Amino acid sequence: MNYTVSSMRTPPEGYAWSRFGQPEYTDWLDESMSWKNACYIGDWSFLWQHRITGPDALAMLGDITVNSFASFAIGQSKHAVHTNRDGKVIHEGILTRFGDEEFMLHGRGGFWARHYLGTTDYDARIEQEDWFILQVSGPSAVKVLEKVSGASDLRETRFMWVNSLRIVGHEVWALRQGMAGEIGFELQGPMAAKQDVYDAVVEAGQEFGIRKLGARTTMINHLEACFPTIATDYIPAIFDEDMAGYREFFTSSMPAFAQPAYIAGSYDGAEISDYYRSPVELGWARTIRFDHDFLGREALEIEKAEPRRVIRTLVWHGDDVADVFASMFREGEHYPFMDMPRDQRGFMWADKVTAGDGLVGVATSRGYSYYYRQMLSLCTIDVRHSEPGTEVTVHWGEPGGPQKAIRAIVAPAPYKPDRRRADLHSA
Repeated sequence: MNYTVSSMRTPPEGYAWSRFGQPEYTDWLDESMSWKNACYIGDWSFLWQHRITGPDALAMLGDITVNSFASFAIGQSKHAVHTNRDGKVIHEGILTRFGDEEFMLHGRGGFWARHYLGTTDYDARIEQEDWFILQVSGPSAVKVLEKVSGASDLRETRFMWVNSLRIVGHEVWALRQGMAGEIGFELQGPMAAKQDVYDAVVEAGQEFGIRKLGARTTMINHLEACFPTIATDYIPAIFDEDMAGYREFFTSSMPAFAQPAYIAGSYDGAEISDYYRSPVELGWARTIRFDHDFLGREALEIEKAEPRRVIRTLVWHGDDVADVFASMFREGEHYPFMDMPRDQRGFMWADKVTAGDGLVGVATSRGYSYYYRQMLSLCTIDVRHSEPGTEVTVHWGEPGGPQKAIRAIVAPAPYKPDRRRADLHSA
């Protein structure tokens, strides 16, 4: 396939799909309050997992990862970010060290590691695993997990470290993380135990108001807590000629419904690379360490020292948003439908953001926060327009079609206060 911006704007029939299973369990309004008032259980088992072993495993990972591994203890996890030679994100995910020579990488980065390893003489092995990943997150998450496991030391778990739990006879790992910006754990273990663990957590959580998290509202927690996501906030940097070999390997490893991305929105990039993003632009600058050589280091040294764009939240003007819906009740052309609480089709929906007549950013992850009663988005925005309180305009629509100019205010990212590192003893 010849990958062009136009081809990625036209998905095949039936492209609409959900990584997160059932759309709703109670309803999306109720479920979207769960990580503020109680907790939820959500299923991220669709993520690919790779076990990486061998004496050269860590050295190999260092070549393709912006993170420092100078300090990486057994039982610790890191948000591993992989970039191309220009410092743009190829993939990212969670890397956990389970032994001196044993690591587990969750996310698409395992495919990149496998491809890279094949070009080296490193003494390492990478095998795809079949683990479940269940998130339990929210203020009452720790109480639910204590009840279901009987663990007495769960509250000793440090942020981004794993603890072991026994749930209905199954040994599982509990990674303290919190993708909703609240206290949270990811339960991990062999897929055969998934349903037993899921059912037990749901039953134990009834006392604490647990909710099953459906697909309609799942990504709202990523929006409120500012967790940029592949194919939603950026396209993986795999479409340049020097990545042709890996692109073929990667796409052949994906099911037909899980292709890299399709594009929508008013931002009209001239090249696919216009939809790439660097770790600096996505708010991950603190993970970049220059104590080792890695692909993209030179470009990121320059960008980290003097960023051009950063990530912020945009708060969209309610009256302008309401007019998008009202246009569908008027004669003549209407604006493109604004799905609620967010687009359900798996697009990277990228809208141009202007100040005056100039393009200053690109808005992504547009979604309705029932908690805040606001339409929000993430935005990679020029530094000079990134101060919270700055007024900008988001253009809702498609190139060449009707577009609604929506007033917006720049706000911090994350928008919701980050409580992931809260003291578990007082939770």
